[in-house]
Amino acid sequence: MQQASLPRSTLFLLAMACAMAVANIYYNQPLLALMGESFGRNAEHSGQIATVTQMGYALGLLMFVPLGDLFDRRKLLTFLALANGASALVVAAAPSFAWLLLASALLGLTAVSAQIIIPAATAVTDSASRGAVIGTLLSGLSAGLLFARTLSGAVGDIWGWRTMFVVAAVLNLVLLFIVRGRVPAHKVTQKQSIGALFLSLWTLIRTEPVLRRASLTGFCFFAAFSSLWGTLAELVSEPPLSLSVTQIGSFGLVGIAGLLASPYIGRAVDRWHAKAVTLFGAMLVLLAFALIGLVPASITVLLVAMALVDIGNRSGMVSNQHNIYSLSENARSRLNTLYMVCYFLGGASGTAVGSIMVGAMGWVGLSLTGIGFILVATVLQLTNRR
Repeated sequence: MQQASLPRSTLFLLAMACAMAVANIYYNQPLLALMGESFGRNAEHSGQIATVTQMGYALGLLMFVPLGDLFDRRKLLTFLALANGASALVVAAAPSFAWLLLASALLGLTAVSAQIIIPAATAVTDSASRGAVIGTLLSGLSAGLLFARTLSGAVGDIWGWRTMFVVAAVLNLVLLFIVRGRVPAHKVTQKQSIGALFLSLWTLIRTEPVLRRASLTGFCFFAAFSSLWGTLAELVSEPPLSLSVTQIGSFGLVGIAGLLASPYIGRAVDRWHAKAVTLFGAMLVLLAFALIGLVPASITVLLVAMALVDIGNRSGMVSNQHNIYSLSENARSRLNTLYMVCYFLGGASGTAVGSIMVGAMGWVGLSLTGIGFILVATVLQLTNRR
């Protein structure tokens, strides 16, 4: 099919749906200190909330996204929107820290709708414009990050963190209406069983070197990205900056950089080689973490670094997804599953390592964490002869 089968209004609404879906795993980031304090936990324990959310998301990718190749995507997305709304309410009502961790994992587990929407959109898009469509949908993901962090910081400061997750449950109803009305219909051609479908994931890993390299690169990019966002609240809430929750949440506005850049990144991938765009993104991330280490605890430097990390991460994401979606038309949901599982395992790893390094070395520890992960991504691309 040609791109004409996906009207601009539909593409816009699908990007909005991606934003609302992915926002659910980022609402907690500006609120980590508040959430931990309400249960008498310190900053190191508070970081576990973000970690289990991302681990839940990775598991959800593995459990639910492959089913998009086997079942009606609209019905699958309907179930996920309802389950995610219910999970948000459980987070809001959590009576203990253990319950909060469990509910946060469930919230991440059911927040994977965007990764079903993206393959659905690319299925009705020709190869010449696929990068631009992916870039637009990733703009929605960028908007979701921006929206989530900014909104949750403000709501948490005024009404408390529990209220934010009630709001999240309500927003899932909006997501429900969009996916039921605008996700492109598709004819299920797969005849294999669910067991065979999941076993085919291993076959894809074994036979597709492009997928393996893209997944490892994505792991490293998002590990670097998450090491920053997973430790930000702890670093800037302490002296000498001592920022409030609302101020921390407002850092999410830096995501406008990635939001504006994503469509251009997509066009660059369509026009030039994806490898070049990935390396460009890696250099931006490397520069950002070097600045954080050289000029720590500076609001100006931090804002610049966050913008660079956001654009760099988007560059890697668009390039990697462009590569994997070119591999097999009938396996796009499974290809996306494998890539995004690695991607969010990278996020969980980056948050965990970043928390340890920041606890030991502060801003310098954050800098070294980000530099280490992105250097591995750079080596992976430099050794790629494709």
